[in-house]
Amino acid sequence: MVSVVKVRPFAEADSVRWNEFVFACPSATFFHRIEWRGIMRDVFRHNTHYLFAERDNRVVAVLPLAEVKSRLFGHALTSLPFAVYGGIAGDDAEAVAALEAAAEELARKIGVQHLEYRNLGARHVDWPRQEVYFTFRKEIFPDEDANMAAIPRKQRAMVRKGIKNGLMATFDPTPDRFFALYSDNVLRHGTPALSKRFFQTLLSVFGKDCDILTVSTADGKPLSSVLSFYFREEILPYYAGDDLAARDLAANDFKYWELMRHACNRGCRIFDYGRSKAGTGPFSFKKNWGFEPQPLSYEYRLFKRDAIPQNNPLNPKYRAFIALWRRLPIGVANRLGPTLVRNLG
Repeated sequence: MVSVVKVRPFAEADSVRWNEFVFACPSATFFHRIEWRGIMRDVFRHNTHYLFAERDNRVVAVLPLAEVKSRLFGHALTSLPFAVYGGIAGDDAEAVAALEAAAEELARKIGVQHLEYRNLGARHVDWPRQEVYFTFRKEIFPDEDANMAAIPRKQRAMVRKGIKNGLMATFDPTPDRFFALYSDNVLRHGTPALSKRFFQTLLSVFGKDCDILTVSTADGKPLSSVLSFYFREEILPYYAGDDLAARDLAANDFKYWELMRHACNRGCRIFDYGRSKAGTGPFSFKKNWGFEPQPLSYEYRLFKRDAIPQNNPLNPKYRAFIALWRRLPIGVANRLGPTLVRNLG
């Protein structure tokens, strides 16, 4: 007799089972971890709709969803805001279909304009798709020398320049130095910063699976910093910021080399450079490190929209806003930014 797939909402008592499944499921990512549910709710104040699919009382697929409702940017159900990856984790085809049906029913019930799945790979080639973003993932070696040799010559020279400049890399117990560099960096690019509280929450909630590496000059001036996540045998440098002097001193290349060395010693086998938009500086930087871009399959179900929303800095309609934001004093930008950016996701 074939067992039946049952879909139901997540309950607090399911936390352990949810994460056990996520850590064991090949198609799951760091952003499927149940801890993100509390972050979405407590930091960003978004309603969450996490769904389980079970067969014979075994978890066979999960779908994390958060509802983002904004006068400026619309009403969406997304898996998952602030995450580069999301969608359904699970390889049981019937369970995946059941979760998709439940998500669509929920989306119609709460009246969203669209439902978004941030998939690593395509699931529905006929669905509308966002084709702006690419990810960069590469295997790293267990030997430091082999990793150095694998860096293309030009970037390898930049790493060595950073070493020659006497730069130092240390892990920070607080987000203070990181946030100063990050918030200044995003202001220069004309985009709102996430709150310092958010980064403190990440460190607190994920513990050993989240850390901050900061590069400074020999006399202690912070130049470049990165907050990273760890999942199974992967490292994901995720949020970063730098000082204007970082480029001339090769601090960014040095930073990622030190992070790669650390990941190697920690036993990581995959270096995930994260998401970048085609045609941007970060996209070129990652390619120059020898990472090949892989298109991300962000798939949509449109209910009250005729086209996929383009809530990103490449959209020409945001040019005036970006120019204005760059001129704000950093204290003002850091106060206003979290309220605005929570609705972008």
